[in-house]
Amino acid sequence: MHTIYLLLGSNLGDRSYYLGEAANLVSEDIGRIIEGSSIYETDSWGIENQPKYLNQVLQVETELGPKKLLDEIHTIENLLGRVRGEKWDSRVIDVDILFYDQKHIQRPYLIIPHPLLHTRRFVLTPLNEIAPSLMHPVLKLQISELFKQLLDNLHVYKFFPTEYENEDI
Repeated sequence: MHTIYLLLGSNLGDRSYYLGEAANLVSEDIGRIIEGSSIYETDSWGIENQPKYLNQVLQVETELGPKKLLDEIHTIENLLGRVRGEKWDSRVIDVDILFYDQKHIQRPYLIIPHPLLHTRRFVLTPLNEIAPSLMHPVLKLQISELFKQLLDNLHVYKFFPTEYENEDI
């Protein structure tokens, strides 16, 4: 069995629905979800003036190899209606592989760990919630250390139903 960490994101349509459906499909087609972070609402990263994202990190146990995992993720995204456009465009669902065991994988179609995860608050906030002691296999730092060193000032809020206030992280 392999331990993987996935980042789910949605900023179009019923964002909560898409995160939930993506998690259900991950559980059905990829492996057992060990833990899921809280859901966070974040400003758009990369292209400004887009709708806010909902993001969540899942820790999953899988038997799939990296290439088959990527294929299954693309199938899930397609089933949920993802349309691939410009880089960082809005989307109903995005599923990124953050970590695959403690492996460093570099292929033309896949780089693991995700090459920008250590620079993004919307990734490190939910990841730090569920895996602060996880070691980045390339940078040789724990997630909690990467989180403390983070320079990204993107607004990341723990997401609550509308009757609650958002909590700034």
